[in-house]
Amino acid sequence: MQGVAVTLLTEDRERLPVLQHRLEGTGMGRNVFSHVGFPSSPTDPVLRQIQDVRTEVVVVDIDAQDVQRAIGTIELIQANTTDIAIFAVGELNHPPTIVAAMRAGAGEFLERNVTSEALIEALTRVTATRGKSRTTSGRARIFTVMNSKGGAGGTSVAVNIAIALQETQGGVLLVDFAPLGHCALHLNVRPTFGVVDALQNLHRLDASLLEGLMTQCKGGLQLLAGPQQPQPLTPTAAELARLFDLLMAHFRYVVVDCSGRVDQMARLLCDHSNAILLVAQADVVSLWSASRIRAFLEEGGTRDRVRIVLNRYKKIPGFTDEDVEKATSCKLLWKIPNNYQSIAPAIDKGVPVAFQENTDIGRSFRSLATALAQASPTSEGSLELSYRDEKVDPKKSTGRLLISPLRAGQ
Repeated sequence: MQGVAVTLLTEDRERLPVLQHRLEGTGMGRNVFSHVGFPSSPTDPVLRQIQDVRTEVVVVDIDAQDVQRAIGTIELIQANTTDIAIFAVGELNHPPTIVAAMRAGAGEFLERNVTSEALIEALTRVTATRGKSRTTSGRARIFTVMNSKGGAGGTSVAVNIAIALQETQGGVLLVDFAPLGHCALHLNVRPTFGVVDALQNLHRLDASLLEGLMTQCKGGLQLLAGPQQPQPLTPTAAELARLFDLLMAHFRYVVVDCSGRVDQMARLLCDHSNAILLVAQADVVSLWSASRIRAFLEEGGTRDRVRIVLNRYKKIPGFTDEDVEKATSCKLLWKIPNNYQSIAPAIDKGVPVAFQENTDIGRSFRSLATALAQASPTSEGSLELSYRDEKVDPKKSTGRLLISPLRAGQ
């Protein structure tokens, strides 16, 4: 479907059909999202929805009785998004409102009873000034990888998913938000800059500076490395929103390694994600921890975005996928086979197994990356992700149930 993608925001329910009718009359703009009410913070679901539907223009309806709320909304959209034009719709006979709206970030100020013809002129000006360089591929999908407990393999999963996505899809950035960055070791690179530098330079961070902070890896994967020495990272929600908005505008996929972190930052990172992959193993401690972490994350508003990835998987007689989901209160997404003979030397040599086409674990990571890339988006910004059983060699699937993992749900 062609046309400029337009979001309509108003606090007057009766105004919404009027604005929709005027937009429809342009034959040039298409209404991709409408909402009664304004976003109130950088992590507001409304703001996220504006980005997820790939909005190009936001129309903010200004009520003369409460101008400041609309002005605040314009400032919020301007500060936390990139490449989105803002049209303010209000009373032309009140110059202070016009000035305030333009200073807040509105590129156009239109009469509140705007006609379709006036909208056509404004939309034409926007499309004419964007130029041919503007990306048309939409905003990136963000996948955050977390550990259910220490040593579950979260960094290995994040690194290999990123490599597999880069090989099959391209345009991938791996961001290391672990307290001590290990992704560089897995990729055998020596970063000069990374996440800490990006956060410290947010006030002047643009595409050029961001490129200078990243490390180029084999196959074209880009890495925004984690800290090489332990140090506290305490960015605000607004700062993380600003960083991720820039990342989303310049990459197709962003994979975040959040292993080793269960704190407010982890929750904020997950708020920005389309899917959270919680890496666990089929043992009591890991599944018990996964259920608690899932509950902690969903308190922050991640809703139905958390999925279990079973790492080092061996089939256990009498222990089913339903048992995993019951123990963790979370949907199972994937099972990565146990292959220590391949994964251990791959980590030591800095050559991830996703590069190895002749191993079962390498094929598993590539299949998982394909599932993530092909998943359909939902209206809430998450993805429709469900478990697809892979064929497992019965000779390699032996295992012995020593302790019932069902205890993990207790």
